[in-house]
Amino acid sequence: MEEEVLGKSYDGRLMRRLLVYLRPYRAAVSLAVAALLANAFFQTVGPILTKTAIDRYMAPSGASTIPWLDSRLSSDPVTGMAQLGGLYLFAVLAGFLLDFLQAYTMQWTGQHAMFDLRRQIISHLQRLDVSYFDKNPVGRLVTRVTTDVDVLNELFAAGLVTIIGDVVVLLFILGVMFRLNQPLTFLMLAVIPFVVLTTMGFRRSVQTANRQIRVAVAKINAFLQEHINGIVVLQLFNREERSVGDFDRINAGHRDAYKGAIFAYGWFYPVVELFSMTTLAALLWYGGYRIQENALTLGVLVAFFQYGMRLFRPIQDLSEKYNILQSAMAASERIFLLLEEKPAVVAPVETLRFPETAAPIEFDRVWFAYKDEDWVLRDVSFRIDPGETIAVVGHTGAGKTTLINLLLRFYDVQRGSVKVGGIDIRRFAPRDLREHFGVVLQDPHLFTGTIASNIRLGTDRITASDLQMAAEQVNLTEFIEGLPKKFEHDVRERGSGLSTGQKQLISFARALAHNPRYLILDEATSSVDTETELRVREALARLVEGRTSIIIAHRLSTIQRADRILVMHKGQLREMGPHQQLLALRGIYWKLYQLQYKDQELAAPSPPPAQETIA
Repeated sequence: MEEEVLGKSYDGRLMRRLLVYLRPYRAAVSLAVAALLANAFFQTVGPILTKTAIDRYMAPSGASTIPWLDSRLSSDPVTGMAQLGGLYLFAVLAGFLLDFLQAYTMQWTGQHAMFDLRRQIISHLQRLDVSYFDKNPVGRLVTRVTTDVDVLNELFAAGLVTIIGDVVVLLFILGVMFRLNQPLTFLMLAVIPFVVLTTMGFRRSVQTANRQIRVAVAKINAFLQEHINGIVVLQLFNREERSVGDFDRINAGHRDAYKGAIFAYGWFYPVVELFSMTTLAALLWYGGYRIQENALTLGVLVAFFQYGMRLFRPIQDLSEKYNILQSAMAASERIFLLLEEKPAVVAPVETLRFPETAAPIEFDRVWFAYKDEDWVLRDVSFRIDPGETIAVVGHTGAGKTTLINLLLRFYDVQRGSVKVGGIDIRRFAPRDLREHFGVVLQDPHLFTGTIASNIRLGTDRITASDLQMAAEQVNLTEFIEGLPKKFEHDVRERGSGLSTGQKQLISFARALAHNPRYLILDEATSSVDTETELRVREALARLVEGRTSIIIAHRLSTIQRADRILVMHKGQLREMGPHQQLLALRGIYWKLYQLQYKDQELAAPSPPPAQETIA
């Protein structure tokens, strides 16, 4: 829906905010404006030189030309024409160089300003709360950084200054025309109301077409992102033809939207050209009549023909620049709405230092809801002592992962508090809090780069020996040693080409290499095979040693050695204790264990290893 908003044609508030990005480059902008003004002057010189050549040498009329120029021209026609030709060539070359200087300078300025804006958007996005990304699809945010910024770059590079240039050229031309002959000037201006009406119609047509194009492009981007990410499911269920059919309909909408724009441009320029040619025909008729009456010189009439050709070109350009301006206003409004989004999870004015030694973690009567009062956690209280390993189990939706989100302060609690070392975590800076936690998620995320860069994640203090040690402790060495480039092996987008188990082991190595004081494992073994799970469990034993650890798992075999197990049910902490004690209660944990045991019994005729342990 945001893509459909047209926005105002001009919004002074938004324009002032946009001009802030040009402030660091005001010297370059000043140079571009100076070149533009000088170029506007040289565009008016050519017809004056033509008039002088005709009235002085080709069809002498005795009419005065420019005194400064008269005094410097030779009385000999051949020499004088050569002088005027040289001046004309100089004006053309000077106009070319000034036009190049202005265009290059503004393109350079626009790219630098947009570089600054993109960097600000990315920096701002990375500071926003996780809840913001829950509500805003990735495709929309990508559009803000790419398409919308490109529109603003077009405004800076080819719109803002050139609009001023077109206006200045029009004023220069009209000024010279009035000075040469006022009746001919009024004749030329008589067609302007018709051009203005035509331009207004063109503008409305292009506005509608541009809105449809913008919406169509957004639909194409969203479709591609969704279907490329889900290509495995498409192929698995033989939905390729259906997907192509759906894309054809969206693509047809994009094509039809462009048809509207093409039609608008197709009729606009010929109509303006018709008006200009009609005006020049009237000029030829009236000018010829005035020449016969000796009330006008041939040189003035020729000069007006040249100025007439120059007069309509800026008008056409202004119409197109208007569309650029309106699109830029709409894009800037969307970008500034994003930049005005304030994170709720921020560092307090006066932050406290995070405890320097291992400290207990405490949830004190915590209530939390992602939306309104649809409570996900209800009055949850527990304490984790330093060095203790806690496991959290429960049905899907019981609130297990929410506990981690609150502990890492991705969200803030509505009631109660989460404490580390007796201090509410809202008193710490989020960055200071999170750097003491190592997290391994159910879905390991790898970035484009190398295995080493994915383990380090930009932390310079992690040395090559640290990488080697972390790999050994998580049973990753055998895999890495089998790669041609070892730790410098290239990792493609999202770890494409690596198995889920390999990506998970790299995530374990990442957590271990950063040597966190607290360790969080969120379903870290739920999507790996049995052999990899055995490797992960061995690595897990090394990871939790000497660390305060929180393990969330559905596979109860991975958490039986935990010091305590917390059983979550419908947002409440219902049971807590060691494995054997919870089984003896015959409560929720016992039921979870029985359900999992039945699944294992159906899968294999022999009892699972966990049954022998209990026996």
